[in-house]
Amino acid sequence: MTRITPLRILACAALLSALAVPQRAQQLAPANTPTRQDRLDIHKLPLGDGRVSDHPQAGYVYSCQQRFNAHAPGAQVVGPWIHGSTWDLTQKLHVQGTVHWPNAQFRIDTTTSGRIVSRVLTGNGLPVDTPTGTFPVATSDPAFQIDRNPNSIQQQKLALTLPLNPEAASQPACVPMGMIGVALNGVAIYNALDAGGHDAVAHEVQDLCSGHPEMTGEYHYHGPSPCLPNENGNEVLIGYALDGFGIYSLYDANGRELTDADLDACHGRTSEVLWDGKRTSIYHYVLTREYPYTLGCFRGTPVSLPRKPPPFGRGFGPPGPPPML
Repeated sequence: MTRITPLRILACAALLSALAVPQRAQQLAPANTPTRQDRLDIHKLPLGDGRVSDHPQAGYVYSCQQRFNAHAPGAQVVGPWIHGSTWDLTQKLHVQGTVHWPNAQFRIDTTTSGRIVSRVLTGNGLPVDTPTGTFPVATSDPAFQIDRNPNSIQQQKLALTLPLNPEAASQPACVPMGMIGVALNGVAIYNALDAGGHDAVAHEVQDLCSGHPEMTGEYHYHGPSPCLPNENGNEVLIGYALDGFGIYSLYDANGRELTDADLDACHGRTSEVLWDGKRTSIYHYVLTREYPYTLGCFRGTPVSLPRKPPPFGRGFGPPGPPPML
């Protein structure tokens, strides 16, 4: 990627960072957020580029895909918020627009087959009660100068049957490119990598909720989202991984921000959390503001998903018609 730092982009970044969190995202925040202890400097978050591994390793993505195309779709240039080996969250641009999806669907049920009890997740892949930006990225959007995402958000078919009480596998498993979990608002969760193997959260320009669509139209998050209910809560469930284990919020029970140093190679830990209405000591993954953000690998056995049509990732080409406003 070519590095550019035009004054116009810097000005736009400064303007957007000065704006308050969108009203819709504010409405989704917990009413009484406890005192929190932030441990990461959001002005100097570590860049995850190159932290891809062929085995479980803390602070890395144990990726099923090991070879990446350096010219794959994604950000066309390096944003001015990236400074060497770190990046500044407050300087990062966001895709413009606030689009709501009244037809979004997502539900969680339990089913029993003999002695096997499962958790069933169904939906259409659209964010429930949370907005998105306007995709494809408009040529008039400052984000277009860095990341020309030409994809439109499209409904998907989500139907996952996960173990109700997941167990650790004998060996951790690699995470694929594509969905590795689902947030409680029905949005797909991906690993930390873009199609070129770079730190997607740092490089790619996402919307007001830190999401964007890939080439089949699947809207997804690569990391934390200000629109996720209870993301800033104390050990609160925010989604499920494909192996059935829960994904929990950024802070522990005492309001202390969790980092890679607190987590294992799969980006998780065992502690007492609220699980299906009961306080339970159980393994779970943790969402963090530090790469790899979501999962480093699967601690349990993930369910299989239908393969995406090749090539995976972001499409090339000029922007198409705007989504529903």
